[in-house]
Amino acid sequence: MKLTPLKSKRAYTTSRHAGRHLPVVLYTLIAAALVGGCGGDDGASPGDPTGTGGAGGSDPVVAPFQELYDQGMDRYVGMFSPTASETLDGGVVSHRFSTEGGPICFTGEPFEMSTRDGNGEDLMVFMQGGGACGPNGCDAVESWPPGIPGPLAMMGLLNASDPDNPVRDYDVAYLPYCDGSLWSGDADVDADGDGATDYQFRGLMNLSASIDVIAETYPAPSRIFLAGNSAGGFGVHHALPILRIHYPDVEIEMINDSGVGISVPGAWEETNAYWNASAMYPESCADCIGADGNLTGFHSYQLDQDPLLRTGFMSTKQDGVVLERLPMSPEAYEAEVVAAMAELEAAHPDRFRSFVADGDGHTFILRDIDREVGGTTPRRWIEDLLNGGAWVSVSD
Repeated sequence: MKLTPLKSKRAYTTSRHAGRHLPVVLYTLIAAALVGGCGGDDGASPGDPTGTGGAGGSDPVVAPFQELYDQGMDRYVGMFSPTASETLDGGVVSHRFSTEGGPICFTGEPFEMSTRDGNGEDLMVFMQGGGACGPNGCDAVESWPPGIPGPLAMMGLLNASDPDNPVRDYDVAYLPYCDGSLWSGDADVDADGDGATDYQFRGLMNLSASIDVIAETYPAPSRIFLAGNSAGGFGVHHALPILRIHYPDVEIEMINDSGVGISVPGAWEETNAYWNASAMYPESCADCIGADGNLTGFHSYQLDQDPLLRTGFMSTKQDGVVLERLPMSPEAYEAEVVAAMAELEAAHPDRFRSFVADGDGHTFILRDIDREVGGTTPRRWIEDLLNGGAWVSVSD
């Protein structure tokens, strides 16, 4: 199915698939400019933006995430269009997809996402969370009916009427979560063994179709703020390479709120097999899923690959929602969180920061945006990230 263009806010100025085979020379120039301005962050050189090639750029420069595209992560890009786009209150446009062979919720309900024009040239992509389905049980939200929280609920970073919201003037794309697979699955599953499909995991399809809509609606943002909470926090890492297909040269600031990837050995491998999501992780990256079960290596890989990315992680030290799903003590989880944040900042000192609070709460950027930690709040911490303030890691 060919993607039908939507009405864009601005003139369409870039090819939708410009980033899929981004010319090496162009990306080298982008990376060189950034690295030069950052004083050589992460050990990279102008001829080697990932920091992995030979001195003086003797090895070929590869555009970010090409290995993931080669593995098929981009297989649904450009395939699906909404069957209906409806303008709702507050200027929100809801885009709904057909349930026939396209994006759907994991129980078969229709999938829809929303956009809302702001007052500037910046874009926020917000990814909602809501549990997960795995081989040992399912507690994921099945759909987001209108109002619960509905498209673009007016809370936290989504509240355009809040004068203290640092992204109040941004164009917004809101991706509600109902795929059950942390935005990564691509499988039909017979969960109870009766021979019939119980779950239809379409995370990658939903994500790709949503980003197609975003690229058609907002083809030329000045910057992109990519944020997600809980399952959406995991999801931002899958959205990033797909966004890069459409926006190869736009700076992206990314916030992962309470999906920081702490787990136990073997859990990710088992779950990815269940969801058919292994293509979301590069085969060449031996430590992207660590021996300890954590995704710290994967997060470092993304920063290595993408010199136009800055990333902030948010978590409580003993996140109770995550710990309900892990055979791990609160103390052990806290130690893993603290160690992962330190490891990522040490490896990427100019482009990674963390916001770590005491307690067992879960998520900040919608419902707890004014919680004080280390002398700041999520609201102010994100404002510092976006507006050039003293963006530093904080902890209780």
